[in-house]
Amino acid sequence: MELDHAGVVVDDVHAVADRYETLLECETVHIEDLDELRLLFLDLGNTYVELIEPLAEGTIADYLDSHGAGIHHLAFVTDDIEAAMANARDMGVELIDEEPRPGAWGHTVAFLDPSTTAGILIEFVEH
Repeated sequence: MELDHAGVVVDDVHAVADRYETLLECETVHIEDLDELRLLFLDLGNTYVELIEPLAEGTIADYLDSHGAGIHHLAFVTDDIEAAMANARDMGVELIDEEPRPGAWGHTVAFLDPSTTAGILIEFVEH
């Protein structure tokens, strides 16, 4: 697997993107609203930074209130998300998503419980 993106929770994706575009010498390549979230992707060449802004109350809004802005998850691309999930299950890793679900850009995603992945929320992404 390869790193697809790092997800970063923020108050305002556009304000942070304006700063990161100059700071990291990158550009915004995709913006969408999905499940009460605004997602903005910055292209770093070999990976992306996904900025995540909550648009309503929910898990991400709660995370932002509790932890403040910062890295939320690491996402890894896989050619076979179901096989990756089965491998994780076989290793005793707990899944947040028991079945793959729709994610940004029309990709399929599944999240792993950070209590079984050394404290890191991991997302599998199938393009």
